Amino acid sequence: MKKWSIAIPIVVLAVAIFLFFAIQGHWDSWKSDTVLQKTNDAYVTGDQIPLSTRVSGTVQRVSVQDYQSVKAGQSIVELEHSDYEANVDEARAAISSAHAELSANQDAKRAADASIDAAKASVEQAQAADAAQSGIDASQAQVTQAVSEYQRQETLLASRAATRQQFEQVQEARDAAQAALQSRRADLVRAKAAVANSRAALAGALQQRAALDAKDAGLRAQIAARTAGVTIAQVSLAYTKIVAPADGRVGRLRVHPGQLVGAGVQVVDFVQDGAWVEANFLETQLAHVRVGDTADIRIDAYPSQILHGHVSEIAPASGSATALLPPDNATGNFTKVIQRVPVKILIDGNPSGDILRPGLSAEVTVHTDRQETTEATPPATAR
Repeated sequence: MKKWSIAIPIVVLAVAIFLFFAIQGHWDSWKSDTVLQKTNDAYVTGDQIPLSTRVSGTVQRVSVQDYQSVKAGQSIVELEHSDYEANVDEARAAISSAHAELSANQDAKRAADASIDAAKASVEQAQAADAAQSGIDASQAQVTQAVSEYQRQETLLASRAATRQQFEQVQEARDAAQAALQSRRADLVRAKAAVANSRAALAGALQQRAALDAKDAGLRAQIAARTAGVTIAQVSLAYTKIVAPADGRVGRLRVHPGQLVGAGVQVVDFVQDGAWVEANFLETQLAHVRVGDTADIRIDAYPSQILHGHVSEIAPASGSATALLPPDNATGNFTKVIQRVPVKILIDGNPSGDILRPGLSAEVTVHTDRQETTEATPPATAR
């Protein structure tokens, strides 16, 4: 009897030691192989958008109440917009003025083109008159012939071989040829002056046309700038009306009619419909969790209701790795801590927004019994 009283405690101790080391060595694998992976580190979350003013102004109208449901595009807050409408009208008037200037410049360009054509015609006419050089050459030949004849008749008159009348006729012919030559030369001088004046007029007309082209380009750039000004004024006018970006609910309003607000002032918090659950599983629980696995969700505020969903995404890093100040185990003594990885759970169906309020705590159970079909799927489709 005494022998058994000593043996039993030794056996119990041996079994306890065996179970301790067995559990310590295989606990993580047993836990990761469990079909149902549970966590109470979960909460409802969603897209929460702070709606703010983009321009300054006085609050003219608040169209919703605190915590009211709204539809996409529904007006929430309107600012006084008469000043911004005036800016739009002013910008449009500036565009009209620029178009009028451009039209007047087109008329001036057409007039300059007409002046250029006239100047070119004058140059051509002056150049035609400048062709009188050939007439001068002919007159010079006539003068030379008349002078020669005059000298011959003068010699004959001296020897009494010609009459005085013949000599005087030759003298008149010489004088007439010389006068014609002088007239031709004067015509040539006037023709050259006309060519120079016509060319100067053409150069001036071309310069004026180039200046009008430059002004034309400037006016077009001015129109483009003023068109952009209209767009900016219209955008600023649109900013006086703050609307819901999607279906959802508004929070508590922070502005009221008559209140003067500046740009960047937060008007209200907006919570978009389509909340989901973020469950933070231990890293030892994710061995068989895959995208598409079904999940049961129990919201703490409604413990009698069980919602159904599925795994939508698994975070690419643990929560500590994406924290503002991630731990650095190389800077001190190393302490191994099981990390948690966020898992996004989408709710199936269309549950009421009264149930899925961001911030509510939840418990999530993921069913990993589809792991065989999931693991047979290529990795690209698994994510």
